[in-house]
Amino acid sequence: MESGQFIAKWSDRLDKVLSKELDVSRNQVEKLVKEGFVLVDGKSIAKPSFRVSLGATIEFEIQEAKVESFEDIDISIEVLYEDEDLLVINKPAGLVVHPAPSVKEPTLVDWLRREGVRLSTISGEERNGIVHRLDKETSGAILVAKNNYTHTILSEQLQDRSMGRYYLAIIDYPLKESQIVDKPIARNPKNRLKMAVVEGGREAKSAFAKIDASLSGHELIACKLFSGRTHQIRVHLNSIGRNILGDSLYGQGKSKEVERVFLHAYLLYFIHPRSGKFVEVRAPLMQDMQKYLIKNFDKGEEYVSLDNESIKELFKNFAS
Repeated sequence: MESGQFIAKWSDRLDKVLSKELDVSRNQVEKLVKEGFVLVDGKSIAKPSFRVSLGATIEFEIQEAKVESFEDIDISIEVLYEDEDLLVINKPAGLVVHPAPSVKEPTLVDWLRREGVRLSTISGEERNGIVHRLDKETSGAILVAKNNYTHTILSEQLQDRSMGRYYLAIIDYPLKESQIVDKPIARNPKNRLKMAVVEGGREAKSAFAKIDASLSGHELIACKLFSGRTHQIRVHLNSIGRNILGDSLYGQGKSKEVERVFLHAYLLYFIHPRSGKFVEVRAPLMQDMQKYLIKNFDKGEEYVSLDNESIKELFKNFAS
């Protein structure tokens, strides 16, 4: 459970004030208000439209979702690599990585606990073992640390980019050419749920490599990050007039054939903290992307299982 209070810095609707202060969606705070978890100057307010005065004291309480028992966790996840220090799993689309007050379903961390996996603790209880994240609708390789030493070393590799991932994505329109996009990213000032290219934002650099276009005009591309900002691939593609199929936040959204963001972390590489050996792990595409490629691309069956060297070859001319 998370609780707190703050002083309203401006006068506006209660849901708007809460949404901006807590950095969550209006829908989330509307539910909090209606369920009686918000007080204004000591009084319970049940209407999201209630007008808050400048200087009012607002108290809130967020009830954290709890998994009642491990039997409630009906998740199947493929383990791609595992040893005494770490494991790599192929995260399904639709699975949230770690618990949060707004998450109402089992997460990857819940699954790891159910499986009895020993996890590092340096990121706090809710993020045990999680070295890096993937968005809910993004599938693919994710690395989990079993002890604090491994987690520390891998986090350092994440910072210096000796650890990283190559992604595959299907976009709405072909790229004019393979290219690097080097543009700063920050929270979108007009929509707090989105990120955007913003002058003065955090430095962000992505490389996009053309693979092949379909008869319908969509294109399979590979992506490599040189920084790790929230929604970076989606924001940088959007900045050049391209969007990933199924992206409701930045693009045209879902369809009967594309029910989630077609972005997949395909190839993960890192230096093993204990052995010092360079490790590469390839995460097979999920069935939805496989089916789409086979149906819509002439060489779809070949693209379903691109080998490691073919992916890396696409980026040989890009500077790091």
